[in-house]
Amino acid sequence: MKTAVSIPDKIFRAADRLAKRMGLSRSELYARALAALVRQEDESEVTAQLNRIYSTSDSALDPALAALPGKVLEKEDW
Repeated sequence: MKTAVSIPDKIFRAADRLAKRMGLSRSELYARALAALVRQEDESEVTAQLNRIYSTSDSALDPALAALPGKVLEKEDW
């Protein structure tokens, strides 16, 4: 999709230089940068949701599992 955005001249020039160094068009550079930011924000949201869940629930090891001999997992073929 074509779109028009306004960015500061300094960032535009730096992005243009980076695109040339990477052998990419500006469009491809901007698309990759936006995709990376979206991924990062999505991952941050997942982390935040997990933090909210675990902040209100007990994440301690179940006492029955804690009572098992310490080397049980070492005997298993993984």
